[in-house]
Amino acid sequence: MLSPTVMEEGDEVLQVLEIGEAVEEIKEVIISTIEGETRRNSPPMASCGPDSKTSQDDNWGETTTAITGTSEHSLSQEDIVRITKDLEDSVGLDCRRYITRTIAVIMGLLVFFTPLAFLVLPHILWPEKLQSCGTACEGLFISVAFKLLILLLAVWALFFRPARAGLPRVFVFRILLAVLVFLFVVSYWLFYSVRILDSQDENYQGIVQYAVSLVDALLFIHYLAVVLLELRQLQPCFSVCVTRATDGETRHYNLGQLSIQRAALAIIEHYYCDFPIHNPALLSASKSRAAKHLAGLKVYNVDGEFPASPTEGPGNNANAGIAQSQSRAMIAAAARRRDTSHNELYYEEAEHERRVRKRRARLVVAVEEAFTHIKRMQEEEPKKAPGDVMDPREAAQAIFPSMARALQKYLRTTKQQHCHSMESIQQHLAFCITNNMTPKAFLESYLTPGPTLQYGKDHWLGRRWTLISEASVTSSLKDGSVFLLKCVDFSLVVTSKKIPYVQMSEEYIDPKSHKFVLRLQSETSV
Repeated sequence: MLSPTVMEEGDEVLQVLEIGEAVEEIKEVIISTIEGETRRNSPPMASCGPDSKTSQDDNWGETTTAITGTSEHSLSQEDIVRITKDLEDSVGLDCRRYITRTIAVIMGLLVFFTPLAFLVLPHILWPEKLQSCGTACEGLFISVAFKLLILLLAVWALFFRPARAGLPRVFVFRILLAVLVFLFVVSYWLFYSVRILDSQDENYQGIVQYAVSLVDALLFIHYLAVVLLELRQLQPCFSVCVTRATDGETRHYNLGQLSIQRAALAIIEHYYCDFPIHNPALLSASKSRAAKHLAGLKVYNVDGEFPASPTEGPGNNANAGIAQSQSRAMIAAAARRRDTSHNELYYEEAEHERRVRKRRARLVVAVEEAFTHIKRMQEEEPKKAPGDVMDPREAAQAIFPSMARALQKYLRTTKQQHCHSMESIQQHLAFCITNNMTPKAFLESYLTPGPTLQYGKDHWLGRRWTLISEASVTSSLKDGSVFLLKCVDFSLVVTSKKIPYVQMSEEYIDPKSHKFVLRLQSETSV
């Protein structure tokens, strides 16, 4: 049974919470976590002293506030096991990367030196038996030389590019091409050893033509590699929908014939350039609002006291009935309060928008006034004293204090203070001054949230992604394929749809058919 005291208690708790929030806003103390360290899966460190870089970065607009006491961060046994596993995984990935590169280098050297070995071995093993090489044979030497040079450059351009990412599985087409080249070279060596080395063939021109045929076949295999690795995926076949699970930010991309892991790599590359940066601080408002609604509810038993401990027998049924009545009372009270929660949400959002507009206007005025205090010195102007001339870095440091407080208040209001440090803002300001950019161009990076790559490396460099898929990651994309790209603090849900087949018909219109008649009426002004 719900007593009238319930609503009174709830109102009092709400008032206390609102007073606490106002006090926290007046203090303007920011406590933020280091996202870059979390993304690198390293144990977080508490910064409590004045020498902490994080404290300076978070409070660069005011005097640093030191907070002492027991640290909230701890390192459990599970954290140690997880960190050890991550280190082992990273070592395994590095070893696999180096082994793959070593095998590729060995395979490339084998392919490049095999035709040369075919030409040199007869001169070393049986030079006295070889027939003289005529003009046609010498012309084949030039052909082999230029073809090998072209093959070397083509292999370097296609296979020896910097790795973009470490994938969980091997690339199937690369393995198939490597096996094909290996079998091809081994077959040529077997034929060469049986028909030329054992018999010591005297027709050197035939040996040269045999080497030329090998180089030609290798060039055709390289062409096949270009088709399978590069050209096959250019034609769009699937439309993928990428949704960030935390805030619902969505983008759509067209992809070609790719495996799931390579499609995931392409999506991650697009994510860093297209999606706005993930800001967990913007997601905490709804959670705190729901917790505040439930925190103000209390249930009293006006019929009697609750039993101290559950007993066996009929008493258990009575306790279960009391618990169910409490749950129903809580749900009913929460539902009644939820009927009016939309008004609270409306006024909270209106107040927040008003504060953002106010802080934004102050910031724009402060930045415009700060930019009026500097002027680029022209070459024809008379030279001034050395103390009056500043480089872009010094000019940025000179005008930054006049806009620092307005900028910090705006970033705190929009919950972007963890994305911009004082050093990064000064570097951006010096960049704008160097390139004669306007105050509006300087403010665009802070007024509009940009993509992830626009911010510092600590926001994206150490981030590790996990691919979760029911199908094999080496299988091709299909219509209706669904997989997840999971990160430390959010995940991307990817769904694919096949682009439909388009049937297009043609209809011819005679240009002479474009004739019109003027329709006159009594009300027409013509």
